[in-house]
Amino acid sequence: MKGLSKFQNMDFEGFAKGKQFMSVSVKPWKNYETGEILGTKLESVIVKDKTDYGLSKDGEKISNLFEKITFKVAAEIDVPLNVEIIPINPVAKVYGEYRNQLSVTADDIQVVGK
Repeated sequence: MKGLSKFQNMDFEGFAKGKQFMSVSVKPWKNYETGEILGTKLESVIVKDKTDYGLSKDGEKISNLFEKITFKVAAEIDVPLNVEIIPINPVAKVYGEYRNQLSVTADDIQVVGK
C-alpha cells in the first residue's frame, strides 16, 4: 500500500475517512504455527479513496484505489461478497521494511449494502 508512512501512529479512522471498502473474500483466520482458528479474515478492496496523500517522488498523484485490505475479526462471521463493509473498532499497525504493509484487526464488520 502507498502513502502509509503519513499514518505512523495509524489512526485507522483517519486513514479510512473518504474510503469505501467492498468485501471480496471470507476465510478462516488461522494461527500460522498451530493451525488453530482464531476467527475470520475478510479481504476487501478499496472502491473509493478521497484521501489526499500528496504526490510521489516522480510527481504522480498517490492513490490506494483498488488496493486490498484484510480485516481480521476474532469471531466466526459470515459476510456476503461484493458488499460495502465498515470495520467496527478497527486497530491498525503499519509494518514492513518500507512501512508499506498494513495489519488491521476489528471487533466486527458492519455490512452497509451493495
